[in-house]
Amino acid sequence: MNTAITPRQIEIIAAAGQLISEDGYAKLTTKRLAERMHFSEAALYRHFASKEDILVKMLELLTASVRVRMEAVTESEDAPDQRLRAMFNSHFTYFKEHPEYLMAIFATNFMEPSPAIDTAIKNLMEVMRGHLKAVVGDGQKAGTFTRVIPTDLLVHTVMGTFRLHMLQWRMTGKKTDVKRAGNKLIDAVLILIAAR
Repeated sequence: MNTAITPRQIEIIAAAGQLISEDGYAKLTTKRLAERMHFSEAALYRHFASKEDILVKMLELLTASVRVRMEAVTESEDAPDQRLRAMFNSHFTYFKEHPEYLMAIFATNFMEPSPAIDTAIKNLMEVMRGHLKAVVGDGQKAGTFTRVIPTDLLVHTVMGTFRLHMLQWRMTGKKTDVKRAGNKLIDAVLILIAAR
């Protein structure tokens, strides 16, 4: 993250996340957020410059979480296929417990272009891509994953599959079991990328 985040900013982000989860990003306003926090809009602006700034901080927090969780998975799982499965399970669990962060990612589809948000999304994707590239590369070296397709293309395919799964979960109102469906998807991905 670019700057240290205060406990009050964490509270504001949590409240913003609740509002995003309830009604979507388009209906998140500083007025509604200030009401939720029980203080004035002016007080809100002492902590965040704008609604965009709140979303950027949410994405930075998510990026930090991804980094920590993926490093923990890497330390605990040696086998590339099991590490890939554990990485996805970590994401499914996290987003099931914190759907507001998933809503923040997809909120960017409904906004005017924002260089700050684009940078935050790019940073998030680079962290995810870096960890996926490491596990896929390890799997190719070990003969677990196919070497016919270059590492970068396999990573792109896996990331796209994950994003589509999470988008479908969001579009169903988060009513399906994201982990159970996700585990079936992981099984299919592992079959597709397995060495023959």
